[in-house]
Amino acid sequence: MRFMAKAEKLVRQSISLPTDLAKRLHLIAERRKTSTTRVAVELIEAGLQAKEAEKQRFFDLADRLSSSSDLKERRRIKEELARITFGD
Repeated sequence: MRFMAKAEKLVRQSISLPTDLAKRLHLIAERRKTSTTRVAVELIEAGLQAKEAEKQRFFDLADRLSSSSDLKERRRIKEELARITFGD
């Protein structure tokens, strides 16, 4: 991950986690033999990357929708855009 790849200025950030989530984070850290802070940073980075990928997929689908003349494909793309926007 980017955090691990190079030394960069760190900013101390305090957060409160629900007990169940904190326990899960601690278990992951134990299994990986690393700190909970490192696991939290990796998970946050992965989440941010996933959000960016989802956003890019939305824009790619919107481009396909605007260029498609096939009604079945347009309907399918609209349904996929609705799932991305509103969930299942």
